[in-house]
Amino acid sequence: MATNSKRILVTGGGGFIGSHLCDFLLEEGHSVICLDSFITGDWRNIERARANPSFTVVEGDVCKRLDFDVDCVFHLASPASPVHYSSMQVSTLMANSLGTGNCLELSTRVGGRMVMCSSSEVYGDPLVTPQGEEYFGNVNPIGPRSCYDEGKRFAEALCKAYERERGADVVIVRIFNTYGSRMRSDDGRVIPNFINQALEGKPLTVYGDGSQTRSFCHVRDMVRGLAFAMFTESVRGEVINMGNPNEIRIIDLASIVRNKVGSCSGIEFRDLPVDDPLMRKPDISKAMSALSWAPEIDLTEGLDDAIAWFRENSA
Repeated sequence: MATNSKRILVTGGGGFIGSHLCDFLLEEGHSVICLDSFITGDWRNIERARANPSFTVVEGDVCKRLDFDVDCVFHLASPASPVHYSSMQVSTLMANSLGTGNCLELSTRVGGRMVMCSSSEVYGDPLVTPQGEEYFGNVNPIGPRSCYDEGKRFAEALCKAYERERGADVVIVRIFNTYGSRMRSDDGRVIPNFINQALEGKPLTVYGDGSQTRSFCHVRDMVRGLAFAMFTESVRGEVINMGNPNEIRIIDLASIVRNKVGSCSGIEFRDLPVDDPLMRKPDISKAMSALSWAPEIDLTEGLDDAIAWFRENSA
């Protein structure tokens, strides 16, 4: 990816995906400002980046006016796991509404692109599979997940309003399930749950009967795709799914994780949470054609990376 060096703001840069994105951008020769409140981010995630003179970290709130000398903006600031956004519902909505507005104001003011990191959760519990960008979704606007689902949907609407009224250069990337190193052990999502439970010899928690499906993209593939979305001029104004289209049942994922960890953990079945989607599979045709992007790391390799991380970092 050949680009001129840019000054880039990454909101949520101390988080799981955000910190990997900061590392990737620095490796590509850019200067990076990481803005994070660290309510779910972790200072340890940016230890490597802080050794780079082209990296600056600002502990702050994306919901306050942003005044940075940058060329472009990645907006990732928001609690992203059900455990965190369920306990921080107002903060989640504000990060995706006021925070998105502040990022748009900054990017429009400096005349640079903003990549809005949205989510597959805008599709809700989908009635079609795979989910393509033209699908409007099946979302409960007042349910227990609505602070995140509707927060991201509002963020997308705000991006398009700024584009239509103020000429903003915005690319919306809908991120599907992503995993890898630097995920928190209390993240609550299925891969860190399974790995930590297997490492501790505890039963693996499966919600419902485990027949629901997910598709998992390794974080290194994801940040490469986000960078492509920023630096590919032809995708201005596009909405792009980004994830791995290889679908797997949760019950099968549990078996793979147990075998890789070498655990004898059993399975503990629990009721399916309200509005939990039964299937997740992105249609990534647009990402493949417009960005020449597709995931390269398969689940077997990626799980090895994640398991090694949790072996080393679990308390």
